[in-house]
Amino acid sequence: MATAARSGLKLRAQIAQMAAKLIASEGVADFRSAKRKAAMRLGVDSERNLPTNVEIEQALQEYQRLFQSRSQPDLLRALRRTALQAMQFLEQFRPRLVGAVLLGTATEFSEITLHLYCDAAEDVAWFLNEAGIKFEQTSRIIKTAPGKSLEFPALCFIAGDVPVVLVLFTETLEAIRPLSPVDGKPMRRATLASLKTMVEGGPDSAAATDD
Repeated sequence: MATAARSGLKLRAQIAQMAAKLIASEGVADFRSAKRKAAMRLGVDSERNLPTNVEIEQALQEYQRLFQSRSQPDLLRALRRTALQAMQFLEQFRPRLVGAVLLGTATEFSEITLHLYCDAAEDVAWFLNEAGIKFEQTSRIIKTAPGKSLEFPALCFIAGDVPVVLVLFTETLEAIRPLSPVDGKPMRRATLASLKTMVEGGPDSAAATDD
């Protein structure tokens, strides 16, 4: 039994490491897809030994430390600066930065995700139109409670060559506190002021949590 348990743990670690590589170097967008593709590459056809999202995030951090220690901090710094500019531009909508750019695990494939607060989604669309910014309407599924997710309206535009996704919390959705897709805890989010402090402090600054 002990041998089987050790074998299972080793396999979980191998899948997590492969998933991290897929995210960091091949642009697989989410942990669920990454762990399944990793399992397929390793010839694992059972879901019993799939790692948790927390294990994949830890493996991603380790992969970036080992193999992208020179390039990833510069990339992260650039993405946070772009996020800061976008948040300054959208300041009236009380933007919050979320996701890999905030947490420090961003890759060259990452998008910048901002949560905005508005009376209606049309308010943000009108604002972008008035500024001459082309955007696409889309949506994002966000976990709002254990076992419960909601679809939120979103807008996407390109800043330089980086996708910026604006998830819109309208008046009826404002009280919702989204949960992290990684650990299920309240999502870490940074205000404009907090992100500015992080940018000024460099890529090793701790990810702030404001609400």
